Amino acid sequence: MQMDMPNNPGQPGTAEVLAEVQRRRAEARQMSERERRVIILADRCAFWLSKHWLALFNILALLYVGLPTLAPVLMYLGAKGPALAIHLIYRPLCNQLPQRSWFLFGPQFAYTWPELVERVGADALVSRWSSAFVGNEAVGYKMALCQRCTAIYGAIFLFGLFYALGRRRVRPLPWWAYVGLGLLPMALDGGYQLLSYALPILIPHVPITPYEATPLTRTLTGGLFGLATAWLAYPLVQETMDEFHETLQQRFGWK
Repeated sequence: MQMDMPNNPGQPGTAEVLAEVQRRRAEARQMSERERRVIILADRCAFWLSKHWLALFNILALLYVGLPTLAPVLMYLGAKGPALAIHLIYRPLCNQLPQRSWFLFGPQFAYTWPELVERVGADALVSRWSSAFVGNEAVGYKMALCQRCTAIYGAIFLFGLFYALGRRRVRPLPWWAYVGLGLLPMALDGGYQLLSYALPILIPHVPITPYEATPLTRTLTGGLFGLATAWLAYPLVQETMDEFHETLQQRFGWK
C-alpha cells in the first residue's frame, strides 16, 4: 500500500522540487553554452591579434604622433575648433610648452622663450609654464606634442615599420643597452633640465643656472628612448604572440 507524505503548508511538494531542479539544470546548460561562446570569441580575438598585432601597434603609433601634427595644419586652414580639441586631448599627456614644441607654417620650426616673448608678447604666452598658446600667423602654429614626445613616438612608429620587414630575425635589445641607449641620455638631458629649474624653487639661492635643452638634444634623446623601447618590447611581444598563435592553432585548427 502506497502512502503519500503529508502535505506541509510551508514546504514545496515533490513536483515543485523536481520542476525547480529541471529549471536550474536548464539554466546551467544555457549558462555553460553562453560561457563557451564568450570563451571562443575571446580566443578568436586573441588569435587575430597574434597575427595582426604589429599592424595595430603601427596604426596606433601613427595616430598618436599624427594627430598632434594635424593640429597646426587645421589651425592654418582655419579649422580652429578641431585643432584646439586635439590640443586639449593631448594636454594631460604632454607639457606642450611652446618653447619646447615644433611650429609649422611660420618663419621658424622652433623658438626659444625670449624669441617668443619678442614676437608675440608675454601676455599672449600667459606664463613660461603655460601651454595655452597654440600659435598665430606671426610664428606659425604649434604641434600638440613637445619635441621630445614627438621624437619618442615617431621613433616607435618608424621602428615598427622596419620591424615588419624581418620581425623574427630581430632579437630583444639587452637591458644594459636599453639603459645606456634609451634611459641614460634622456635622464641626463631632460632630468638635468628639470632639476635645474626645480632646485632654485626648493632650495632658494642655490648656485645653479637653469638649463634649457635644445630642439636637437630633445629630438636626439627622445628618438633614442623611443627606438630602444620598441627594440626591447616588440621582439618580446612577438614571442608571446607566437605562443598564443601556436596554442590556439593546435586547439582549434585555425589558420
